[in-house]
Amino acid sequence: MGRKVTLATCSLNQWALDFEGNLERILKSIEIAKAHGAKYRLGPELEICGYGCADHFYESDTLLHSFQVLRKLLESAVTQDIICDVGMPIMHHNVRYNCRVLFLNRKILLIRPKMVMANHGNYRELRWFSPWNQLRNVEEYFLPRMIQEVTGQVTVPFGDCVLSTKDTCIGTEICEELWNPRSPHIQMGLEGVEIFTNSSASHHELRKADQRVNLIKSATTKSGGIYLYANQRGCDGDRVYYDGCAMVVINGDIVAQGAQFSLNDVVCTDMERAGSEKAYLQIRLYSHLREPKPCHRVKVDFSFSSGDDIFLPTHQPITWHFHTPEEEISLGPACWLWDYLRRSGQAGFLLPLSGGVDSSSTACIVHSMCTLLCQAVKDGNGQVLEDVRRVVGDDSYHPQHPGELCARIFTTCYMASENSSEDTCSRARELANQIGSTHMNINIDMAVKGILGIFSVVTGRWPQFRANGGSHRENLALQNVQARVRMVLAYLFAQLSLWARGKPGGLLVLGSANVDESLTGYFTKYDCSSADINPIGGISKEDLKSFLLYCVEQFQLPALRSILSAPPTAELEPLTDGQVSQTDEADMGMTYTELSVIGRLRKISKCGPFSMFCKLIHMWKDALSPTEVAQKVKHFFRMYSMNRHKMTTVTPSYHAESYSPDDNRFDLRPFLYNTRWTWQFRCIDQVAIGQGKDNSVDILYSNEL
Repeated sequence: MGRKVTLATCSLNQWALDFEGNLERILKSIEIAKAHGAKYRLGPELEICGYGCADHFYESDTLLHSFQVLRKLLESAVTQDIICDVGMPIMHHNVRYNCRVLFLNRKILLIRPKMVMANHGNYRELRWFSPWNQLRNVEEYFLPRMIQEVTGQVTVPFGDCVLSTKDTCIGTEICEELWNPRSPHIQMGLEGVEIFTNSSASHHELRKADQRVNLIKSATTKSGGIYLYANQRGCDGDRVYYDGCAMVVINGDIVAQGAQFSLNDVVCTDMERAGSEKAYLQIRLYSHLREPKPCHRVKVDFSFSSGDDIFLPTHQPITWHFHTPEEEISLGPACWLWDYLRRSGQAGFLLPLSGGVDSSSTACIVHSMCTLLCQAVKDGNGQVLEDVRRVVGDDSYHPQHPGELCARIFTTCYMASENSSEDTCSRARELANQIGSTHMNINIDMAVKGILGIFSVVTGRWPQFRANGGSHRENLALQNVQARVRMVLAYLFAQLSLWARGKPGGLLVLGSANVDESLTGYFTKYDCSSADINPIGGISKEDLKSFLLYCVEQFQLPALRSILSAPPTAELEPLTDGQVSQTDEADMGMTYTELSVIGRLRKISKCGPFSMFCKLIHMWKDALSPTEVAQKVKHFFRMYSMNRHKMTTVTPSYHAESYSPDDNRFDLRPFLYNTRWTWQFRCIDQVAIGQGKDNSVDILYSNEL
């Protein structure tokens, strides 16, 4: 019969380099864990300094302040009589490691360095840390004097080791190690480790949660045991949002689950009185697969279980609730926006609202944020109420309704020109009324004509739209000047609109360019897509349309129906008989659905022009001929390479898609290309039109398949 133990894992909304706040949140999580009777508390990766310190990890200050926080934790009465597992950077033999520090009653039990670094996509851990490559090897780590003064220890075990208590054995994994084909839990399980822990800083992506859950479930399905997963939550100062999901799994069954999205800074997931029975038969059958050198066990005189637990019930398996992509868009970016707003010191947001799908999606995410805030206050979240009052500048304010809160912190403006239609103006106004934002109508014609007037005085020429006989260059320049004027005015009103109303503070400007438009560069550099932050910059147009349909019912916003039924348009060229004559898909030369497919092939499938063509002639064979596919592919890569430079200045966006073209960290590419792609396009043409036979093309194609 298995013993029964109470363990706790948590999700903390840590902030890079916020040592004071991070310490408070760690202590609060330990308090909650102890209040529930837990004997072990697990926290997220690098929780002491915050995961997103980036090049600040190079600084000795970051290491120093991390040890100062560790000392505070060791000295605190809160951390007594519970094994605490915290994360911080540590320098050992002049090498920097990403570590877990386990301590009990003012004694450090062991330090476990990370062995597999995350170095793909958004992650660059090898830039700052070295992996611990010495499997099963443990060395002595000399503690800094400030820690020696508290613990009375000079050295502690440092390396690949596990913790052995009087009644069980605990083994540690750190984030990426779970995703590795040779995860440490495999060998630890074969050697009798019963409890596995994982401290992560895993970011949110649409449709990703099930991958994470399945990996964790599989870790104990095969060899049995308990798996505790802790993860960071929130925006810690970058483009990603860490989405919590702390959980406990026993023998492949989820028995406790933390929320994926939450405004709570500290969320503890307790596994109260869970049995630690393991699949002993499987371990015995596969014991010959153990490593020749056994795990180094650090022994501690401590028990998780008690002798009188026979009548204590255990947790039963639960079914994980996965959010739909529409719910994820509603919740993830909303929580990210709130973290950014409350930590930025600003008083709200300003959004240029055009009446189209993209800006309406941004508006709905802000409305969702206000809905979450009102619910959190209603549920008694004192931290949220304190933050809301600070943002609105009113210590007595108590939000009652999302629309009323929107009116205080969210300003929208429709920036009309002579090329704008009454339809988009009325759609923007109607949506603003329904979500409750403070809405303004601004006409930009005076500013546009003033700028063109300056150009005319200097050159003696006045450019014309193509519809009025102008050239392509004139037509494009006239569109760009309108778009750039909107950016200038957006920042002006963001800085001074609250001043004009007699209120303190400024507003953050929100952008609303989607991931597909960024791929082709279908936006003006330094137009109103240039903003402080963009909650939809990593989301596809197709997902945004589905999200708006969800919002119609979820938030009772019927104005979105007319927005969804209208063709997407930039409204930068003259109207025809008062109606829009310019549409996005016509300008781009492909549909948003096609762009989404191409984007995934470019990034996720790692396709260049030729391999993309080879895939698409099969994927689109029912709709397009090989020649038509070739035209689409070549058109995309011309546009992509011509406009890639725009990604160097794109607004920081919420990372939500695995095919994001974000140039900052996720999608590293040149921004000056040979836009003719002569060799690549010639390979495509040879296959598409059947002229000539090149064996090298056949070889590439067969390898691709």
